[in-house]
Amino acid sequence: MSKPFFKLLTELSSRKWVSQVTGAFARSRASRMFIPRFAQTYGIRIEDAEKHVKDYKSLNDFFTRRLKPGLRPIHEDETRVVSPVDAMITGIGDIKDGLIVNVKGQDYTIEELLNRSPRTVNYKNGFYFVLYLSPTDYHRIHSPITGDILEKEHVLGKVYPVNEFGLRHMKRVLSRNERLITFIQHHTGEVAVVKVGALNVSSIQYVKPLPKTLERGQELAYFEFGSTVVLLFEDDMFEPRPDLKLGSKVKMGEDLGRFLDK
Repeated sequence: MSKPFFKLLTELSSRKWVSQVTGAFARSRASRMFIPRFAQTYGIRIEDAEKHVKDYKSLNDFFTRRLKPGLRPIHEDETRVVSPVDAMITGIGDIKDGLIVNVKGQDYTIEELLNRSPRTVNYKNGFYFVLYLSPTDYHRIHSPITGDILEKEHVLGKVYPVNEFGLRHMKRVLSRNERLITFIQHHTGEVAVVKVGALNVSSIQYVKPLPKTLERGQELAYFEFGSTVVLLFEDDMFEPRPDLKLGSKVKMGEDLGRFLDK
């Protein structure tokens, strides 16, 4: 099939009601029969799941599973920022005058990504990660830092795919898709955790109850099917681990870099 045809199919399937229908089935008891096939298709390590595969009530219940305790240790050095998710790095670098440059060939403004929040000014020359979660990955999102939740916002939008095809061929999907934005204040500075919805994602959910203060590695939210997290660091706040690059895979709790002394 040609690229224009794929783009047309993606446009047609990016409507929120399609994701709502898909999500309703994934939450139904009828969907539980697909769990073994789903796990086999995507190579998911069912032995890592908190519960036995037969104990999950639906495909969505399995997809949002927790892992067995101890499988994702949090980096012990508190001066380090940790990965909030299991993911592949699909974007990494300095923010230049409010612009994220060349994420799969496309540029994004911080203003668009943060829905024109007044807090945009804090990130004009900061640092960013784009972290892509495939269907294989663990889909709970944890706090990358210890700090207080300053503000959160739910931005309505499309549900375009955020995989290789979506990021490269659809127009600026990270700033057009549905997003859940959380601003967290660390004593060194502010971090924005932008959770981006995707194709066939019925919703992004905060954990309940959501605490006012988060510890590094504490649960923050979860995706109902695969998506992306964008991490934004305030200006002059963060230095990345030098070996991380495009295509690097990280696990939740793994070291991403260090806070800069001020």
